[in-house]
Amino acid sequence: MTTTTAPRSDQARPERPSKPPTERRFKANAFTPWGFLAPFLGLFLLCFVLPILYAVHQSFVQVQRHGLFGELGRESIFAGFGNYVRALEQGAFVDSIGRVLLFGVIQVPVMLGFALVLALLLESASAKWPGFFRAMYFMPYGVPGVVATLLWGFLYVPGLSPIVDVAGLVGIELDLLGDGTVLWSIANIITWLFIGYNMLILIAQLKTIPGELYESARIDGAGPFQLAWHVQLPLIRPALVLTTIFSIIGTLQLFAEPQILTSFTSTIDSAYTPNMAAYNSAFTDNDYNVAAAQSVIVALTAFVLSFGFLWSVNRKDRQR
Repeated sequence: MTTTTAPRSDQARPERPSKPPTERRFKANAFTPWGFLAPFLGLFLLCFVLPILYAVHQSFVQVQRHGLFGELGRESIFAGFGNYVRALEQGAFVDSIGRVLLFGVIQVPVMLGFALVLALLLESASAKWPGFFRAMYFMPYGVPGVVATLLWGFLYVPGLSPIVDVAGLVGIELDLLGDGTVLWSIANIITWLFIGYNMLILIAQLKTIPGELYESARIDGAGPFQLAWHVQLPLIRPALVLTTIFSIIGTLQLFAEPQILTSFTSTIDSAYTPNMAAYNSAFTDNDYNVAAAQSVIVALTAFVLSFGFLWSVNRKDRQR
């Protein structure tokens, strides 16, 4: 006869096995990257996300003052899309958007074309002193935009400009700050400033191309032009797309250069570019809500153009 012994109540139960130290260390290390990212995320939220949200909020409200001079107080009321309607009713603001779009259609391809040619030349096998010339072409980007505009502004002024004087010697009358030419004078400044920056982005992409591809193409009889067209250009397509998107966004943000040139010519008014129009609405007309609406319109335009360009590029890639 077998007997079973009931377990004693005070008998110690087996303890659960503790987690191995490596697992605890892994969970602790999982939060380490977030600790490094926390300062950036905090500044990004404080200096980028919150101002955008505040601008969007301001574009939908309107300040209503009570009394002749607002002495009885004021309050913010919901205006819906009223500020956007008022912004688009300003002909100067609409004209400024069309002006910078025309500026971008011509200036961006010219600038990126020069940057691409320089990048291909400096990365060719026959290039001499490529490091020196890369630094030389990139050097204008280190000049602040305000300083560069002042330098070029004096080169545009008749009587001070050697460019105008030399053109006059051969019978060509140049008015680089005239109504029909000042926009392209600004384009020259922007191209001079950013051609080296875009060139370095393209060179960085060119350096990722394996040398075996160049050797295979040369064995097949490809010359320099065939090498650039069939090997280099297809492989640096992502860098070209990136620089184009950056240039589109930068075009719509045009502000410092025309603002500085207003001291050299009267052909640039206070609403010559969309950002100048928003600045004028905020700090001259004291209409911060319309200025916020104009800023949101500029941001949406930049988003639509950038997304549209990226979508068209991806669509063409899918069709191949």
